[in-house]
Amino acid sequence: MTESFRRSGEYPQGDQQQSAYSGQPYEQSHQQQHASSVNPEWPPPPAYQPAPGTAPTAQGGAPTALLTEPVSSAPAAPRKRAKGPLALLAAVAIAAAAVGGGTAYAFQELTGNDTAAGSATSTSVVTASKKGTVAGVAEAVSPSIVEISATSNAGSSTGSGVVVTTGGEIITNNHVISGASQIKVQLSNGKSYTASVVGTDSKKDLALIKLEDAPSGLTPATLGDSDAVKVGDEVVAIGSPEGLTGTVTSGIVSALDRDVTVSTDESQGQQQQQQQGGGSGGGSEQWPFEFGGQEFNGDTGSSTTTYKALQTDASLNPGNSGGALIDMNGNIIGINSAMYSAATDSSSSSTAGSVGLGFAIPVNTVKADLASLRSGGSDS
Repeated sequence: MTESFRRSGEYPQGDQQQSAYSGQPYEQSHQQQHASSVNPEWPPPPAYQPAPGTAPTAQGGAPTALLTEPVSSAPAAPRKRAKGPLALLAAVAIAAAAVGGGTAYAFQELTGNDTAAGSATSTSVVTASKKGTVAGVAEAVSPSIVEISATSNAGSSTGSGVVVTTGGEIITNNHVISGASQIKVQLSNGKSYTASVVGTDSKKDLALIKLEDAPSGLTPATLGDSDAVKVGDEVVAIGSPEGLTGTVTSGIVSALDRDVTVSTDESQGQQQQQQQGGGSGGGSEQWPFEFGGQEFNGDTGSSTTTYKALQTDASLNPGNSGGALIDMNGNIIGINSAMYSAATDSSSSSTAGSVGLGFAIPVNTVKADLASLRSGGSDS
């Protein structure tokens, strides 16, 4: 029950309104209330519990419900809270101790860092709406993948390459351009350019070529971290198998550190082209390699080199050589270099094809070799 109060003199002296509790005239009741320990102007309640007997009384000292109010004990001084980004980061850091690895994704989402948790690299080039999808990877990386046509005395062959600079530098396999007298590169937009060899490294089966009169607006690929790749990671391969430009396949990383042996003899690649017909449609070339003491896709010859490779079950076919193996963030983790074909007769296209045994040169090997390739490579 509530009652309003009026100061003395606020109403005419003739006002004999009765107090609702005492039956006395309002003015007399008001004076009694004024004499109590509570200010009639109703100040904020004290920060302590009033001592017994100090509450206003009426007619015999019983506390009145009107003027008494529950008062809590003095509250502790409020703690200052951090504001802005510092508070946000502190909250995420606390959560990290509680939930472990899952916090990485939360941190990414809250700070706007577009990094997928647990990925092989620290950069994502795939749009947020398509993150983790093959379509998203293909859309983001396809502009960086090219088709390479190499012409030599033995004929012509088709391979793939990865644009690594806006100036037109392209990484590919050494065996794709080995012995070539002319190199043509077709970009993802269909335009073709002549390219020249900058440097080669047959021991790693790598080569660096560069577009002549490179156009503006080239999209260089993002080179990831192959040391962080794990067996079972999803991957995407993009290349030009059988001359089918921009073909996209997907799979997983099947194994790490496979010892793959390939030929370093330039004439061996030319001989392989001749055996398989060469010609303008020479995408049928299958580069021979050794693994586990056995030879695949033909004779590697006497001059060979062995490197550690990533194994993948993403479908690779002739023409994928030099193309990209990509993680789900759109980062290059390998350069596709060898694939096994089940064909016993290499001229029979009806039995040739990918059986899910492909190999890629780890991108960290590529990055470590780039400076050497730019200076001519180890074969110069």
